[in-house]
Amino acid sequence: MIDRIRNIFNIPELRKRILFTLGILLVVRIGAHIPIPGVDGEALGAAIQNFQNTLFGLYDLFAGGAFQRATLFALGIMPYISASIIIQLMGAVVPYFQRLQKEGEEGRKKITQLTRYGTVLISTMQAYGISIFLGSMTSNIGGAVVPVVPNPGILFTFTAIVSLVTGTMLMMWLGERITERGIGNGISLIIMVGIMSRFPNVIITEVVYVQEGLRGLLGEIILIAIMFVIVGCVVLLTQGTRKIPVQYAKRVVGRKIYGGQATHIPMKVNTAGVMPIIFAQSIMFIPTTIATFFTNNEFFQSMMRWFSFDHPFYWFVFGTMIIFFTYFYTAIAFDPVQVSTTMKQQGGFIPGVRPGKKTAEFIDNILTRVTLPGSFSLAFIAIFPYILMQIMDIDFNLASFFGGTSLLIVVGVGLDTIQQIESHLMMRHYDGFLSKGRIRGRRRM
Repeated sequence: MIDRIRNIFNIPELRKRILFTLGILLVVRIGAHIPIPGVDGEALGAAIQNFQNTLFGLYDLFAGGAFQRATLFALGIMPYISASIIIQLMGAVVPYFQRLQKEGEEGRKKITQLTRYGTVLISTMQAYGISIFLGSMTSNIGGAVVPVVPNPGILFTFTAIVSLVTGTMLMMWLGERITERGIGNGISLIIMVGIMSRFPNVIITEVVYVQEGLRGLLGEIILIAIMFVIVGCVVLLTQGTRKIPVQYAKRVVGRKIYGGQATHIPMKVNTAGVMPIIFAQSIMFIPTTIATFFTNNEFFQSMMRWFSFDHPFYWFVFGTMIIFFTYFYTAIAFDPVQVSTTMKQQGGFIPGVRPGKKTAEFIDNILTRVTLPGSFSLAFIAIFPYILMQIMDIDFNLASFFGGTSLLIVVGVGLDTIQQIESHLMMRHYDGFLSKGRIRGRRRM
């Protein structure tokens, strides 16, 4: 393994890409600690603790802790992701966006431009809401009520909006630069690094638990073993595929013969990725987020108890919504009719299945069956941390870090980045991280 890591830095292009990526990610983490003007950091830190288990806590997860510190990157990259999801959903129902998706490179550029415009619009609305929210927050420090924003008003609102929107656009630009000149998907890496920034605090908390006798050494070993098993299950879920064989007929064009080769369509067990959990978790946080503003209302407080992490009703509804959104997002991300049409145009066919409508029905049938275990596995991974919190009495930060959205993002982005590094190594006749044996050939720079 040490030799393989050394090989990375023996390739000038790969070395530059990795160092460039690390430099950009360092800038992102620095920006996550620069507060916007006019906010009392101590008062904000005390006030934000009441919102950890709400929609704001989920948002802070993707912002890498920048939201609870009200920094320049407090909005994170979520406005860009929201705009991308909206454009993608519109591509399934709006003819204009469907045409753009079929126009190749020019259509992709137009979609990218519209996504950026959408990012500005969404981030502006969210920044305005955050500025009003911060201006209304207070905290109790030493028995005194201290406002989070000492001087709220139009000037603070304008400054906060400009700072937050600029921070979001800068993060979007930095993510695009990583994708273009670095290694891996820039937007995904920014989210992953934000999640990984919580890891030191999680380790420190666990050490304190052991030192203070809150959890024994045996319990800690069992917990670590469970975490390894969960990580392994997530890797299997992320990498699992069902291969559909495809045969291409031979075609004679001029003096050349095309086709005749056999390939396959990889049907991923988890085609939807982490999106079903994000959708479901966002909806599940809405009742508790609303209830936090009605502390004296009995109905809202009862609703908060039903939608708390430790209630079986929350687990059941959360798991059901994940299964539903898995099928919903898979239907949007993978179109069997389009796949069968493309195969027919290129002279491809599935052995034993007639081209056209029958092929689309065959692919759709397999996709439905493959998605079923994937959706249930996704629901279990998302709910398991909350069950673990009840059984072993572990901290919420540890449970959320090693389960659900966080773990799926970290594993998925990590595997994708390793595969890209692997491709660079293999092209230059070096052993990759995933290769089982040494590739014969001459090493070259």
